[in-house]
Amino acid sequence: MSVLQLLSDEIAAVVEKVRPAVVHLRVLGRGHGGTGSGFLCGPDGLALTNHHVIADALAVEATFHDGRTAVVDVLGSDAATDLALLRVPEPGAEPLQFADSSLRVGDFALAVGCPHGLAHSVSAGIISGLGRALPGPGGRTIEDVIQTDAPLNPGNSGGPLLDVRGRVVGIATAIVPLAQGLCFAVPAATAQVVVPELRQHGKVARGWLGIAVHGVEIAASIARRLGLPSPRALAVHAVTPGSPAALAGVQAGDLLLSIEDRTIRGVGDLIAGLPRKSIGSEVAIRLLRHNEILRTVAVPATTPAA
Repeated sequence: MSVLQLLSDEIAAVVEKVRPAVVHLRVLGRGHGGTGSGFLCGPDGLALTNHHVIADALAVEATFHDGRTAVVDVLGSDAATDLALLRVPEPGAEPLQFADSSLRVGDFALAVGCPHGLAHSVSAGIISGLGRALPGPGGRTIEDVIQTDAPLNPGNSGGPLLDVRGRVVGIATAIVPLAQGLCFAVPAATAQVVVPELRQHGKVARGWLGIAVHGVEIAASIARRLGLPSPRALAVHAVTPGSPAALAGVQAGDLLLSIEDRTIRGVGDLIAGLPRKSIGSEVAIRLLRHNEILRTVAVPATTPAA
């Protein structure tokens, strides 16, 4: 059997496995309707989609691959990461699993969703970039997103981006209009932190440091010399005056390496490192500034109202 036939069989098998867990969402809003995608991500019919898909929804209906439909409940959403959690009654399919390994630029990627209402369509590509920043709903910036050239179109939003084993590596969130191959997804690592918060509280309460960040790669030689556990970090490109970070001495240009004992590789780690219990408590921060590791302590505050 040829290599191409083996590859074709592997892709088809992954698609057959994951399609039952992907849903086409129809949204009834105030004065308008819309569509998007979502996927089962946990027990009891938990499903993920984008915040912007269900924002201001009056009702949301899910359609499965086999034609079944169900009205779903919106359990909560988070505009900062453009994620929303749903509950689908009687899902009748196994949820998808999140990938636990690090992504690499060049890794193969599959996107499953419902572009322009074409239910359960599949496209393929590679991971084109990591650590991108993307303008999000309400003027917010969604940090540390994945760039892929797996074709996405309106209606793909909220659908899964998958690896070669059918595990979720990202949640499709946006495209660049009139561009080719510039598509973006929220990392699975971010979703894994956000989902428990949305399930328990309906929203994400996180400690606020007052920094704007974007993902970066640290030169391998520098990472080895400094004994860093990861070549990825978050670069601070702005610090709000008077914020907890400013009071702790954090500066624009610093690289955020860890909070307490958590290594910071992306925004998902940052959210996890600043849970609601961190608000008002001291947290240890490790930074890289001019190839020197610095340590400081900050007291996260409640996130200011938008």
